[in-house]
Amino acid sequence: MSGKAVLVIDMLNDFLKGSMKNERASKIISPLEKLLQAARAKAVPVIYCNDAHLKGIDKELLIWGEHALAGTEGAEVIAELKPLPGDYVIPKRRYSGFFQTALRLLLEELAIDTLIVTGLLVSICVRHTVADAFYRGYRIYIPGDAVEDLTEEAYQRGLDEMARLYAAQLTSVEEIIKGFAA
Repeated sequence: MSGKAVLVIDMLNDFLKGSMKNERASKIISPLEKLLQAARAKAVPVIYCNDAHLKGIDKELLIWGEHALAGTEGAEVIAELKPLPGDYVIPKRRYSGFFQTALRLLLEELAIDTLIVTGLLVSICVRHTVADAFYRGYRIYIPGDAVEDLTEEAYQRGLDEMARLYAAQLTSVEEIIKGFAA
């Protein structure tokens, strides 16, 4: 048996209104709300992969400064997209949702072979998660209206590279929702 899952990467308070606020990120909230509602209605697993850094330890903090520290409000998913009962939450301390996390085991236990990857940032955490998904043999779909980056250039370049390098299928939330009905 095989199936699909939606990955929601780093839709956290710190990235939408906190220490690492990204003005561009708010435009993907509404499409993500629609996608998550449709996924849950069709029993498609929703998996959150969230930065949960350890203060003074994690290497990313040397590059980006303190953000999304484990146990803080900044590391919580924004209210509009909060995980619901039945969703899964995977904390991560590096860019990829796969690196040293329980994501792969969860996907195996759920018999998932196709990932719909959403969230922030296309050029960093989304890209590294997509690369690791590709290396592990997953089919990858990226709805362009449910991912974002710091600049338009980074957004476009990131999408282009994921399609070219990792065979990610670029699509839209509406197309993904239609696919749930099929």
